[in-house]
Amino acid sequence: MAQKGSSEKTEKASPKKRRDARERGEVHKSIDLVSAIMLFMMFGALRLGFNDFMEFLQTFVHDRLSGGVAEKAANITARSVMVDYQNILMTVLPSIIPIMATGFVCGILAHVLQTGPLFVTAKLKPDFSRINPINGFQRLFSPTILVELAKSIIKVAVLVYVIYKYVKAYIPDFIRMIYTSPQKAFSYLMTSCFSMAITIALILISLSLLDALYQWWKFEKDLMMTKQEVKEEYKQTEGDPQIKGKIKQKQRRMSMMRMMRDLREATVVVTNPDHYAVALRYKENIDKAPVVVAKGQDYLALKIKEKAKKYNIAIVENKPVARALYYSCPIGSEIPPEMYQAIADILIYVYKTTNKR
Repeated sequence: MAQKGSSEKTEKASPKKRRDARERGEVHKSIDLVSAIMLFMMFGALRLGFNDFMEFLQTFVHDRLSGGVAEKAANITARSVMVDYQNILMTVLPSIIPIMATGFVCGILAHVLQTGPLFVTAKLKPDFSRINPINGFQRLFSPTILVELAKSIIKVAVLVYVIYKYVKAYIPDFIRMIYTSPQKAFSYLMTSCFSMAITIALILISLSLLDALYQWWKFEKDLMMTKQEVKEEYKQTEGDPQIKGKIKQKQRRMSMMRMMRDLREATVVVTNPDHYAVALRYKENIDKAPVVVAKGQDYLALKIKEKAKKYNIAIVENKPVARALYYSCPIGSEIPPEMYQAIADILIYVYKTTNKR
């Protein structure tokens, strides 16, 4: 049971794992949202320039169907087909390119808004596991494929329903168009198609927003980590806790040895008397103020007092001063000005008792 619990992804993804996933190009995004926005913007651009587009279509159809179509068909050759195709292409492109460019730019913006600026080359590397038939068969029945299949079925069902409702509503108008001119009938037909296309695009955007939420949830779920992964990542980034503990232990030992060595230069040791001990050094014309050369609590305080007796350093008991020095003065620092008077009294006492000046 413990092994099973440790293998479950219960922890949120760390910043490092998110960075690594982004560097590999793994981000949450909805391709359906990009496609829906592109479709909506393209049909929106067509709808805004509807009058100009209709004039272009009428002119284009009139030019293509006039001027002896039967004679052109009778004298058709490979060369004439190529020339005719080039003429059609050069005529249509100026009207089509702005619409396609609008969809292309909006698609890029929709993609960037979801993922942010992102350029990775990892996705360009060939992945031969994708052409493995066994892996392909497993992916065929994976939960992701089943979800995508359900989404596709829902989208097709919604689109079929919308198209059915539109066509059913327009059938009486289509019948009446038999008695109108071809120009009006064509214009009405195109208007109806654009209206239906924009409605379909809006519905696709609504569905794709739900898909974007699903992709975000799935991305966060796939990115979650097990407790063991969190521990391993911590070891990689911060170092092994056991090694760090040993390093800190060595550092404390070295610091203690250095402190005990500097204790020889101390002038006085102020004690609590049992719990705290602070060694001060004051050399006239060298130190501007007394300097803390060693301090300790409990066991370390006892060792400082033992060393002080060994080096014949004066030991003075003053509980409030010892506590204040211990908590306010780091080793190697001068005492604060507010303690000058108290330490001066202690040094005077030491000088008097040891006959020093």
